[in-house]
Amino acid sequence: MSVDVRAIASALGASAVEEPFDQLCRAQIAHFQRALASGEPLLVACEQEAAVFDEVAQAAGFGSALRFVDLRDRAGWSDEGEGAAAKMAALLAEALLEGEPAPSVSLSSGGEIVVYGRGELALEAARRLADRLAPRVLLREAGDIIPPRAWNVPVFRGRIRQARGWLGRFELEVEDFAAARPSSRAALVFGEPVPQSQLTCDLILDLSGETPLFPAPAKRDGYLWVDPADPLAVERALFQLTDMVGEFEKPRYVTYDEGVCVHMRSRIVGCTRCLDVCPTGAITSGEDRVVIEPHVCAGCGSCSGVCPTAAVSYASPAPSFLLERLRTLLLTFLRAGGAAPDLLLYEDRHGGEMLSLWARLGRGLPARTLPFRLPEIGLIGIELLASAFAWGARRVMVLAPPSKRAELPGLEQNVQVVQEVLDGLGYGRERLLLLFEDDPEVVDGLLRAPFDGPSLAPATHAALGTKRQLARLAFDHLHAQAANPVEAIPLPPGAPYGTVVVDTEGCTLCLSCVGACPTGALLDNPDRPMLRFDEALCVQCGLCRNTCPEKVIRLEPRLAFGALVAGPRLVKEEEPFSCIRCGKPFGVKSSIDRILAKLAGSHWMYRSERQIAWLQMCADCRVVAQFEAEDRPFVLGTPRKPRTTEDYLREREEGEAIRRQPRADGKPGGEGPAGRS
Repeated sequence: MSVDVRAIASALGASAVEEPFDQLCRAQIAHFQRALASGEPLLVACEQEAAVFDEVAQAAGFGSALRFVDLRDRAGWSDEGEGAAAKMAALLAEALLEGEPAPSVSLSSGGEIVVYGRGELALEAARRLADRLAPRVLLREAGDIIPPRAWNVPVFRGRIRQARGWLGRFELEVEDFAAARPSSRAALVFGEPVPQSQLTCDLILDLSGETPLFPAPAKRDGYLWVDPADPLAVERALFQLTDMVGEFEKPRYVTYDEGVCVHMRSRIVGCTRCLDVCPTGAITSGEDRVVIEPHVCAGCGSCSGVCPTAAVSYASPAPSFLLERLRTLLLTFLRAGGAAPDLLLYEDRHGGEMLSLWARLGRGLPARTLPFRLPEIGLIGIELLASAFAWGARRVMVLAPPSKRAELPGLEQNVQVVQEVLDGLGYGRERLLLLFEDDPEVVDGLLRAPFDGPSLAPATHAALGTKRQLARLAFDHLHAQAANPVEAIPLPPGAPYGTVVVDTEGCTLCLSCVGACPTGALLDNPDRPMLRFDEALCVQCGLCRNTCPEKVIRLEPRLAFGALVAGPRLVKEEEPFSCIRCGKPFGVKSSIDRILAKLAGSHWMYRSERQIAWLQMCADCRVVAQFEAEDRPFVLGTPRKPRTTEDYLREREEGEAIRRQPRADGKPGGEGPAGRS
């Protein structure tokens, strides 16, 4: 391949320039070793021989970061490779960025495995695993199995009704559980069944041929669902299981910020986007929040892609680092002399293999097509797609594996939202394509097809802020360049942008919606009965609609610009009702009038004018008026005067004094009937 090192160095601002190596991993390995001696972090533009370079670095005691980037398959091996210097510079600039490592969770497996299946196949699979693991056989149907000559594997019968857990911590609820009797002769005989039993294990091999015990079974660590009619698949599963013993680390793929989650308030459910798209069931609904089980999460990224507030964010890479990579790639390409770049988003497990075959056997990627590798295709959010266009991409293609289409409804929705915005602004929805494709020739044809759409002047804003702020910056940039800008663009249901429409006639200004709104999009006024709405903050979670007691709120998905999102706007305002006793404003006049019309004269508690007047008083005056009434409900009679020890002592002293006083007949006062009194 042709490498213009001087053009690349100029684009990257490098002063020292050497000719490119063509035998760096073999005859020219000394150059690599000299670079290691500097001790500085090192980037090698070769991924094919990464294992060789790693081995040499370890032998040299290299302690800094050693990373690799592929220029050959993604840029050099192409029929347009001669003009790919700007593209190579962009790929190198992107690769020079270094993100933070993701946190991890621990998994531990002791090798206890339940083999769940039918007949002799399940028993034979358990026998073969017995040398390395501790298997138990749970037969869905025993059939005519001849009892084994040596019982080295426990055998049971039952049906798994429910399964929970992950690698090292599975829990099974089994119906009609029974153990095989060792006295079985010609066929297995089982003891008295237990209606329901609990089993725990580290691993599960499911050979039942029934519906998998878990959603997205291929993503559940430690659970292998295998078609019993496929002998090769059974052999692969047995081989794979023998390595599932010990301590394991897996990334904590997503982080969760409860403070900005809009799932639930006061046990009323609003946004369920992450729950709807999680393929593994790792996300569940708890009390006023969602709960993410990191041991179950498979890292597909769909929850991060659809979360409107970034309460759920992908951890490796972090959203800000992902966007900084994208910005660096596009802006470096344009600074290096490239023009009208097309962006290809892909995940390495699917797209990486396609790109390699494409480069070796086909024409390779065009020089203007910038490949952007993602750990998971599902983590693509609206902010990433919109920012790509704002930072200068002419077209964006998302290459996804057809086998994962059922798992990516969130990605399809995000693409549809951005397509609607592009179409509404006059750019055309064909600028953004979502391709579920395995054939490189099909993708090649789309990338090389003529496209007359104008290029956009790139924005220069940094990849800083929340995902919603970055999306808004990108959309405002596209709106400013649109030939025929509009005030608002309708969006499909479920989009995280929009307004709320309130039936003001039915609204009583109870302000329940204000208390429920988690983002502050609905606002009140502490001095007057007033409802305001800030569309820039609304994520269309639906909590206001679900909380409203009058059911007068509905959601309208749209993307608004200009004055519509310039600040809070008035939805409804009314005069406050003034207390007829003290004059203090309280409540809303229309609400008080409605209460009077409904209760006055028709409810037994509000028949007299005095009782009706209580409804027109503030809380303090209402209590005072009820105490002042002659038939006040709080009267309990004259309260008893409390007596103390001093009272008893004083009365005793007074009695003693009376007894000591002489009587008229000269006898002491304490004697006779008078004295006893």
